[in-house]
Amino acid sequence: MSIQIGDKVPSFTAKKQDGGTFDLNDYLGKPLVIYFYPKDFTPGCTTQACSFRDFYQDFQDLGAEVIGISGDTAASHEAFQSKYKLPFILLSDYDRKIRKAFGVPTSLFGLLPGRVTYVVHPDGTIKMVFNSMSAKNHITKALEMVREF
Repeated sequence: MSIQIGDKVPSFTAKKQDGGTFDLNDYLGKPLVIYFYPKDFTPGCTTQACSFRDFYQDFQDLGAEVIGISGDTAASHEAFQSKYKLPFILLSDYDRKIRKAFGVPTSLFGLLPGRVTYVVHPDGTIKMVFNSMSAKNHITKALEMVREF
């Protein structure tokens, strides 16, 4: 079952790109943009990550944190972050538990992990779900929603 607008964000922990532990509960109380993407270093995912990088200060100015999640390892995330100078958190979901908790669908006949962006209100409720394999519109849609807070 997929997370819908109005649902509470599922609580989770995961390994960050630097090897440390991320606990969602430490970030509740501020707007969150949580985006799931298929794989580090692929063209669409790199475009999406670099777009979030380019608008990261806009999110920060609104008090929001950006969190990217894929099934890649923390080491892969660290290399991806370093190469593209990504200032936000990347989480390893190697066992796909977080993806399952959110109900992120697969695409291309179930072969590719889906690309979905969620905007979480400071009170912990989901305010936006944007599901599109096109990497282009995720950032503008998320920024528009955070501005409404």
